[in-house]
Amino acid sequence: EDVTPPGFARIAASVAKQVIMQRLYEAEKGAIMEEYETKIGTVISGSIQRQEGNTYFIDLGRAEGVLPPQEQVRDDVYVPHQRLKFFIKEIREGRSGPEVVLSRSDAELVKGLFALEVPEIQTGNVEIKVIAREAGASTKVAALSSQDGVDAVGSLVGQKGVRVQAVMQELGDEKIDIIAFSEDSARFIAAALSPAKNVQVNLDKENQVAKVK
Repeated sequence: EDVTPPGFARIAASVAKQVIMQRLYEAEKGAIMEEYETKIGTVISGSIQRQEGNTYFIDLGRAEGVLPPQEQVRDDVYVPHQRLKFFIKEIREGRSGPEVVLSRSDAELVKGLFALEVPEIQTGNVEIKVIAREAGASTKVAALSSQDGVDAVGSLVGQKGVRVQAVMQELGDEKIDIIAFSEDSARFIAAALSPAKNVQVNLDKENQVAKVK
């Protein structure tokens, strides 16, 4: 039985095909975005795809990520097809639909890179408590061990520095200092100022001020 509607010529068939393909594309893109929403706050690998103005677009495999200027490291040079690791910051609405916003400057990228390199972080025996980062220049990481006999600083450094060097290499040889976290503010401040020696810390807890000598 011929059920073709009257006037259903080649142009009408082409339009119908375009509409169906567009709906399939939108459904697939929606499913991909739902997948990446579950990955917010994690580190992902991608390659530089193209540049538009000061914004870079990153090939993530199933999706395209956006690296806006404010999430870039100031002195970094990004070249096409260069593979890097990125921190997935958020999913936001862009000009052509949802976008995966990536970061190379966020301090959480450092935390995520250490998590990939350090098994003790993956098992929960070591935790990175605080990070202070000046992207592209230096980062200070404070780590704490919850397991007796596990050295938090040694775990992040690795044998002969292999773990911290892997993270530094990914960050373009950004300087990384690793210190032990302490709930004792005076001890923690003294550790944060290493390699300075014989540090004396006087705390004014009421005004949240520390005087250091």
